[in-house]
Amino acid sequence: MPKSKSHPQQKSEPTGPRYLCEAEVVTGLKDYAAAELRARFGDRLTLLDKARDEEIPFQFDGSLPDLSALTKTAAVYLVQHYAVPRPQALLGHQHFTQLLKMISTVRSMHPAGTFRTFRIAAAGSHSSVFQRIKEEIAKATGMTPNDEEGDLMLRVRKADIHRDGWEVLVRLTPRPLAARAWRMCNMEGALNATIASAMIEMSDPRPDDRVFNLLCGSGTLLIERLLRAPAAVIGGCDHDPIALRCATDNLMAAGFVKEVDLFEMDVADLPLPDACIDVVCGDLPWGQLVGSHEANARLYPLVLREAARITVPGGRAVLITHEIRLMEQVLRDCAEVWSLRQEVKVFQGGLHPRIYLLDRR
Repeated sequence: MPKSKSHPQQKSEPTGPRYLCEAEVVTGLKDYAAAELRARFGDRLTLLDKARDEEIPFQFDGSLPDLSALTKTAAVYLVQHYAVPRPQALLGHQHFTQLLKMISTVRSMHPAGTFRTFRIAAAGSHSSVFQRIKEEIAKATGMTPNDEEGDLMLRVRKADIHRDGWEVLVRLTPRPLAARAWRMCNMEGALNATIASAMIEMSDPRPDDRVFNLLCGSGTLLIERLLRAPAAVIGGCDHDPIALRCATDNLMAAGFVKEVDLFEMDVADLPLPDACIDVVCGDLPWGQLVGSHEANARLYPLVLREAARITVPGGRAVLITHEIRLMEQVLRDCAEVWSLRQEVKVFQGGLHPRIYLLDRR
């Protein structure tokens, strides 16, 4: 089970209404998202049972904007239940007024003009009923329907938290939480920041850690590490100078550019002393958008050996890849230096990569 010591539990009396919310999480990271919710909000939050791995419903007594700071949750929605037999009934005066109030609650969390467009995700969203719902929302709010990239995201579904009726969910933010504000520069195949945050949590971050990010790319793991906890020393490397410039831009936006040392290095032959690092992290090339299967077959054994060389005995490594068979083979070949503590299957970009938490023997 994940540890949840990143934030002290807050115990306070409810200061406002009790909201029904739902967290959307990355497949495989439900325990980490739930642990963060409990750690951040303590008794202001009550988690509700739900079997689906991608969803965590909860009752919340706190300030809704605080939910936007979650790092291990993909998105958070405000939920309203309607005891109606079909979506058409949402157009009734009482129900539609409730819907508009929920939309207004979310819009009031952000500066004016943040939500100019909206979209509805639902089975049959292009039906005449939903077309009319869109028209009425547009008329009442001044927002324009945009089925592809609407700022305000609404979901309409048969009751899932409740036993019957329908539920409407409104996302609290115009973009998913993984779309971090610090990401000024993006690269093809960049690691999802929510997954990166969970990887950092798996590494059991400590303020005296010496951290090194192999193949740092746009700097996602470096930034998520420093957002989670300080480090005694932290650096990263990449063979691509364009990636290093991208990482520099993102580190600057996040306010960490002076804390991180970046190097243009060959990851298979690092000019670093033996046993100088406590935690190694990395998003290894998957052979999809970045790298090739043939190149990875040569690269992975070298990377795992070199990571073992620079890591102190008892140190940790947290790596992610979609090259599952190759990684398993390399770990068997490196069993004398690395032991596998945990393996987590996640979902990103239509693929199911795995996170590997390793201990340096």
